[in-house]
Amino acid sequence: MGREALGVLRNGGRAMMLLFESIVAMRTMFQRRARQEIILQMFIGGIKSLTVITVVAAFTGMILALQTGIEMRKFGQEVYIGAAVMISMLREMGPFMTGLILAASVGSAIAAQMGTMVVSEEIAALELMSINPVRFLVMPRLVAMAIMTPLLSFYSCIMGVVGGGLVGMTQLNVPWSAYIDNAIRFADNKDLRVGMLKAFLFGIIIVITACHQGFGTTQGAVGVGNATRRTVIISFLVILIVGYMVTRLFYV
Repeated sequence: MGREALGVLRNGGRAMMLLFESIVAMRTMFQRRARQEIILQMFIGGIKSLTVITVVAAFTGMILALQTGIEMRKFGQEVYIGAAVMISMLREMGPFMTGLILAASVGSAIAAQMGTMVVSEEIAALELMSINPVRFLVMPRLVAMAIMTPLLSFYSCIMGVVGGGLVGMTQLNVPWSAYIDNAIRFADNKDLRVGMLKAFLFGIIIVITACHQGFGTTQGAVGVGNATRRTVIISFLVILIVGYMVTRLFYV
């Protein structure tokens, strides 16, 4: 147990050092080559994830509206499901679902790419040419995900509210105008700010975890698979913990 704890601390420290190196490397992010790579990673990690995020977010909002509305209808308060869906999506479900989707898709892809480059000695070749792998590989992905994750989270919230509104109209007899009015009236700017902060942190967690695991790949193709699996598991766990801690910090 002691060895496991030390291993966790050691890996956490290495991941933090990788984050600090990436932040230092951001001074080059406005260079032409870096800008092009950041835009490419924004497209790969963000735009290509829109389809699955749309489906998941819409059905998340529909489930929230249906389950909340069924219970609130017992008290004749189903008209307020708009507030419940909006606040839930902004505070927790939007950033959370977006983070899990990106961890499973983008994070695993980054870990596999980095791991393959390590196994094929491409990282060593970059270092031999005096090219910093952190500046060349990690920093553009970190900047891209730090930008795209909050945007995708906000989009996820919109789709969740729309999905909840459709359920409210078709199954709970809640007019669309009343649904939207309550959703806007009871939601606070603080909910939006906290949700976007969570999404920003989740994006950083996904990239740093994926790159750290990828750079530590050993044992060839088997190691690449293990790095990808560990990336998804660790990202899920850290997203859950950080999400709880942020909520505890701002709302309790």
